[in-house]
Amino acid sequence: MAFRTILSVAGPNEGDGDLKLAANLCNEIGAHLAVLVVAIAAPPPVGEYAAVVSEAWLGERRAAEDQLKQRTADLSAFLAGSVLSADVSSEYPEAGWVDDTIGRRARYADITVIGPELLANETLKSKAIEGALFSSGKPLLLIPEGARPTLKPKRVLIAWDARLEASRAVRDSLDLLPGADEVHLVMVDPVADDHGAEPGAAAAAYLARHGVNVTVDRLPSLDHSVVDVLRRHALDIAADLMVMGAYGHSRLRERIFGGVTVSMLEDPSMPILMAR
Repeated sequence: MAFRTILSVAGPNEGDGDLKLAANLCNEIGAHLAVLVVAIAAPPPVGEYAAVVSEAWLGERRAAEDQLKQRTADLSAFLAGSVLSADVSSEYPEAGWVDDTIGRRARYADITVIGPELLANETLKSKAIEGALFSSGKPLLLIPEGARPTLKPKRVLIAWDARLEASRAVRDSLDLLPGADEVHLVMVDPVADDHGAEPGAAAAAYLARHGVNVTVDRLPSLDHSVVDVLRRHALDIAADLMVMGAYGHSRLRERIFGGVTVSMLEDPSMPILMAR
């Protein structure tokens, strides 16, 4: 997939750091930047005191909407001064509809980018991630604090477990992989029955036919978590991008018991391209 439109999600109170990261990615590959500014509407008052506080609630909503309009105007003005092709829109959904709202907008982009400022906003972060992963059909790029993201990576780690989600992540990153110097297809404790007689061989052959310089790395966990093994190997090969499938199990199961996706979302140590 060639990335021609990149979506950046912003809250009403963040700075311009995430926007600049997304703009740099667009400049790198000649893509259009779409910016969606989202504020979560204050819930309506309930109970016996609802009539008393309703006026305050209406005032709070009006103030939030004014702030959202101002933030949208500021970002539009910021982008108007650049040569970048861009558009800015805003939404003020109720809390229960935020992920769907973001997901619907993300359907008209090739990838959604979430930077460190939004990652620090716990409420909007989770809504943006779930919207992008579950409601858009498109990949997501997480950029942690201090990272130098690129859509022309030189060393890529693919976290491969032969699941459908991993296959989709590989498909969604195919435009990036042929230009990389090294692509490592990494499996942790692979089982031959799940991966074929020679784990990783079929996936590597598929990538090679797309012109990817791929190496298969089969790693033992040695009583470490899969996340720790992947992070350590990413450091060892100096990877500048990790590609992985998201939520191989249900969201509920991962939230209760933990999982690779949850651990990576809680603490992304490098830019991660996720797909589901």
